[in-house]
Amino acid sequence: MILLYTHKITARLNYVCHFILKEQLGLDYAITTNKLDCLDSNQVVINYSVEKIESHNFHIKPHGLLFETDIKHQHIQCFEAYGNPAFFYVKEADFAFDIFAATFYLISRYEEYLPHEKDIFGRYAHENSLAFKNNFLQKPIVNFWIQHFGQLLKTKFPNIDITTQPFQSILTYDIDMAWSFKNKGFLRNIGGFINKPSLERLYVMFKLKKDPFDSYAYLDQMHEPLKLDIYYFFLVANSVSQFDKNISLKRNPMQNLIKQHLNKYKIGLHPSWKSKKNVRYLKDEKKSLESITQEPIFYSRHHYIHYTLPEGYERLIECGIKKDFSMGYGSINGFRASFAGSFYWYNLSKETMTSLKIIPFCFMDANSFYEQDQDAEMSLKEINRYKNICEEVGGLFVPIFHNNFLGTDKAFAGWREMHTQFISQLQQ
Repeated sequence: MILLYTHKITARLNYVCHFILKEQLGLDYAITTNKLDCLDSNQVVINYSVEKIESHNFHIKPHGLLFETDIKHQHIQCFEAYGNPAFFYVKEADFAFDIFAATFYLISRYEEYLPHEKDIFGRYAHENSLAFKNNFLQKPIVNFWIQHFGQLLKTKFPNIDITTQPFQSILTYDIDMAWSFKNKGFLRNIGGFINKPSLERLYVMFKLKKDPFDSYAYLDQMHEPLKLDIYYFFLVANSVSQFDKNISLKRNPMQNLIKQHLNKYKIGLHPSWKSKKNVRYLKDEKKSLESITQEPIFYSRHHYIHYTLPEGYERLIECGIKKDFSMGYGSINGFRASFAGSFYWYNLSKETMTSLKIIPFCFMDANSFYEQDQDAEMSLKEINRYKNICEEVGGLFVPIFHNNFLGTDKAFAGWREMHTQFISQLQQ
């Protein structure tokens, strides 16, 4: 048991202590504001205060963020500590910076509650982030911090039993458009043909050729030897729009596709673009998907990663979502929360930890292709780099793929082969 001494117990401190000490290091702990408890204790003591106490302890000086209850601009200056970027520097302590406050700042996404520029889609622009500005977006520095913190604790208190986290992978797929031409209906295909004449569309319509977005049999074959959790997120918007171009859920083939995947994988909702504007749309989409699955839907990832804090997550909680996979950028690959692993969302606007578990992703094929201008070979190197760094810190590695990248569409030539090579490496 670890005893953490502080002058004031707050919701923020409770949250980050549970996250670091219990969830990441596997340590039981208690928090006290009574200094005498530390002086009389034979337990391991972490002194999280500006005071120096006489007992044998590990001293972390607080920056102050965890004792505040408002949301305001924080003066942050990055420096290097233990081989990684850090901030909230403190003097004369056993740790070079306030790891509790710095971790809270990043995983709570504190900066996203502050005034900021939006990107062209109305999302939090990654260029605003501390991680991007200080060149650590591609590195889960919170994992490295905690790893080193655990090592220092173990050095000072050799008898403590620290549990390291095992490396894990989860595969996820977003089904924005289940098929390119197939099952769209005669009128929609005719309109598409007039707008952009294509012999391939005609071949697919007359069942002379397989739809170029149909990669489902291939994916089933690739997944068969894997012992991983695999999630499919289906876009089921009730109407087609500029950003929501899914096949109607009223069509039997779409219903059958979902049912086929329900038997093998975990099914989640891909909330539509327009659902950001009105929670009623989100509830309707969830209800529509549940009418097919005949069981509750607890997983989600926003289409286009189109959400803002805190409203986006508050809507998910209102609709009964328990795990969300949207923590990442729709404009660049990397670690949006600077952490490779799951955590419960802390709602800064209400100063409380919620029941919504966040599952961050660090790689998306669409980012590589559209935003980073990578070909399949370059993207394979990138995804492997993220997998390796997650493995190094015992983190959770979550990539996103799309069915249209993995079919036979010439626009994505080489991407199925890239995926095949990547999956073969996961099997090793």
